[in-house]
Amino acid sequence: MRYAVVTGVSKGLGESIAQLLMESGIHVTGISRYKNDKLNEVASANSVTYQHFSCDLSHMEETEKTFQQISEDIFSQEPDTVYLINNAGVLEPIDKSMNTQSADVAHHIQVNATSPIILTNLFLKKAAERDVRFISTMITSGAAERPVYGWSAYCSSKAGINMFTKTAALEQDELKTQNKVIAFSPGIMDTDMQEKIRQSDKDAFIEVDQFRGYKQNNQLKDPDTVGGILVDILTDETSVVNGKIYSVTDYL
Repeated sequence: MRYAVVTGVSKGLGESIAQLLMESGIHVTGISRYKNDKLNEVASANSVTYQHFSCDLSHMEETEKTFQQISEDIFSQEPDTVYLINNAGVLEPIDKSMNTQSADVAHHIQVNATSPIILTNLFLKKAAERDVRFISTMITSGAAERPVYGWSAYCSSKAGINMFTKTAALEQDELKTQNKVIAFSPGIMDTDMQEKIRQSDKDAFIEVDQFRGYKQNNQLKDPDTVGGILVDILTDETSVVNGKIYSVTDYL
């Protein structure tokens, strides 16, 4: 049996990934602050299980407690493969770095970097102890590779995630485990995050007109299409390249 844990399943890419995994016969545990009843229906239609846990990933103690429970539940089932897709993320604060508030930056780093790292570490340890194949995916961004005016926190958190991916993968290779850690850059999609970007003030985010143009010119990708590419990569387990930063642009 194969099990997957997906964060940020209430909508957008997380919802698409969870649905497509279940359609591939994989049992899914979804994490988000709000429930998505549609995913229960998908599970029933595909004869797999779906569990939802409400969790605010900005709260470290709550996050650790929730994922300890989830990991114990999943690994007790003696799975063949376990996937973790760290999809949940925030974009804010959007502003010049000198104008950002300390609390906003701390919240951002907690959700985008600290939680995915800690969750991956927890599952890496469990998988190594149980000798179970485990693949972790970090949802990253092209912003990890270039500075964007007004996105200092976002660029920094995603760059950190990329380096963690490469470092954790290096360790697992040296230890000769079955574990793999990869990152996946989904590009620009038609999601609520893009809507927030388009509402930005130009003084805070200098490229806002360009992002508005993506919507006007129908250049935003469908989350189901992007999610399908990631699920295809993950479910061909033996071909997954440990430590690789995958990009959707290589497939579309």
